[in-house]
Amino acid sequence: MITVSGLAKSYGARTLFRDVTFQLSDGRRIALVGGNGAGKTTLIEIVLGVIEADAGAVHRPKDQTIGYLPQEITEWGSGTVLDEVLAGKPEIQELEHRIEQLHGDIASTAGAEHERALAAFGEAQSRFESLGGYAVEAEAHRVLSGLGFAPQDAARPLAELSGGWRMRAALARLLLARPDVLLLDEPTNHLDTDSVTWLEDTLAAYAGAILFVSHDRDFIDAVAERVLEVSGGTATEYVGGFAEFVVAREERLANARAAAARQAKEVAHTERFIERFRYKATKSRQVQSRIKTLEKLERIEVPDHRSKVARFGFPPPRRSSRLVAELDDVTVGYDGVPVLQGVDLAVERGEKLALIGPNGAGKTTLLRLLLGELAPMAGTCTIGTNVDVAYFAQHQVEALDGQRTALQELQAVAGAAHRDRNLRTVLGSFGLSGEAADRKITALSGGEQTRLALAKAMLNPVNLLIMDEPTNHLDLPSCDVLEDALEAYPGTIVLVTHDRYLIRSVATSLVAVRNGRVELHRGVDEAVLSPHASGATPSATADPARSSRRGTAAGPASTSGERSTPSRVTARRTEAGRRQSRANATRELRQKAERLERDLARVEDLVADLQRQLADPDTYQAPERVKELVAAHDDAKDRAAVLMDQWLEAQGALDRAQARFA
Repeated sequence: MITVSGLAKSYGARTLFRDVTFQLSDGRRIALVGGNGAGKTTLIEIVLGVIEADAGAVHRPKDQTIGYLPQEITEWGSGTVLDEVLAGKPEIQELEHRIEQLHGDIASTAGAEHERALAAFGEAQSRFESLGGYAVEAEAHRVLSGLGFAPQDAARPLAELSGGWRMRAALARLLLARPDVLLLDEPTNHLDTDSVTWLEDTLAAYAGAILFVSHDRDFIDAVAERVLEVSGGTATEYVGGFAEFVVAREERLANARAAAARQAKEVAHTERFIERFRYKATKSRQVQSRIKTLEKLERIEVPDHRSKVARFGFPPPRRSSRLVAELDDVTVGYDGVPVLQGVDLAVERGEKLALIGPNGAGKTTLLRLLLGELAPMAGTCTIGTNVDVAYFAQHQVEALDGQRTALQELQAVAGAAHRDRNLRTVLGSFGLSGEAADRKITALSGGEQTRLALAKAMLNPVNLLIMDEPTNHLDLPSCDVLEDALEAYPGTIVLVTHDRYLIRSVATSLVAVRNGRVELHRGVDEAVLSPHASGATPSATADPARSSRRGTAAGPASTSGERSTPSRVTARRTEAGRRQSRANATRELRQKAERLERDLARVEDLVADLQRQLADPDTYQAPERVKELVAAHDDAKDRAAVLMDQWLEAQGALDRAQARFA
């Protein structure tokens, strides 16, 4: 158990927090929330021991292991993705290297030295098995698959991957290592909705303690059983997930406001008494007594945790055609290799579409097609008349001029529509009010810089807004600002985000991008949004994008009341037919996966049997027998590795085929 007691930390005259106390015991999962700059990352680094607190103490057991995932990692290994993940089990790697060395010693020595090598080999093999060395690679592949890696990605050099995929590999390494305590700073930033769902299930079942920072409300609700809010220089712990935290916080604030109101009433009464009798000699003793009471009184302060209500007055864009964009049988990709095929999609005026699907499925490719950065390999992509586009992605934060103030940066892009408009009001609506507008961009927090980039993207009158992961590195208040802005936005929106709460709040329809296909779903269906959640089944509102383009609907359709409810008999027959069709279409893939799994199980049993023989001290009475067992063991391990790769590939093909039927 890690015990944190009375922590305080300040930088100059600014106090981040004081008197922070909590415990991290086995099975306890605490979400750390608060605004950008409140001190969340600083608190994690104090718990980790990277920086020292000004006051208080952190008690860590000496034998306890701690794993930390920062928001960004600057130094990486030079091996493959699998090497990076397996580095989470250094003792197993060292033993494997030791066993290889001893294998060579057995073959090249004789006499007493040979006997010592045999004995050491047996001990190392036994220790290797007890640590799960034979299963660790399979577990690494399972974790990588859960985080969105394809089977062949395990052998790719880490240096070839983007920063987001490297962060996934670092997270996989931590999950494989299974330390006693996990410290995670925004672990969902680089994940897609499928991987977030898998990570939720994994962390919710984690036996150790977890302290994590996240702005994803759904993720907090699924994982946390406590919430620690850092705000206003204090930290308050609440029992429950995010929903319980909001209710409990409002109750606490209501009680604090009531107590402050009572105190203010008593203070006002006392001040009136003092003012009335200040110069009356007979009351002088009572007046002085009450003056001293007021001087010693500790005033009740009510922290205002409620986000400022933003008022967005976007300049009205010109009216576009009804069809903002239309894709007809489009194939698009890179260097002649298609990423998406047969895409039929109509984006209609006023729609707010959320693109969902795993990373690498083609969501950003689809955005680039709409932006005109990619040309179709086949089919047509037509942008409607009078369509003005604004695009927001994370790289636009990096493009901000750090030497300008926030106000100057906004002035640099303000068009004619803003000549008579107060740009400070615009900045204020994005949470950059008062002195924040006059601060240099380099002095703004990451969340404030992101909000400034959002203000730039949404400042001028455009009728199509395309956004790629706008919530990365935003705190919860900033996410609220973004949500309000998108709800108030008068034009059409195409949005890529892993934040399911934001999707539910803003989107009118979902566009699922999976397995090279694009499918439009009217409304926001939970089974479509989180297809891998337990019990999720896509609803009847899921229609192919082709039919939506050729249908008669002029705008977003309702998700309820559009279809008559079939009888139970008809529903059962339909479901039975659907199951039979899926079984027929996937039979060969299923049989192949099952056959490979049986073969793999037999070879793994053989490896385990050979290992037991090598761990038996009596085996080493016959050196020739040892050599035969070692050779057979190495051969069986190689066959197991090949079968593992084949099974993962076959299982992936089966999963993709079943997903198409879902």
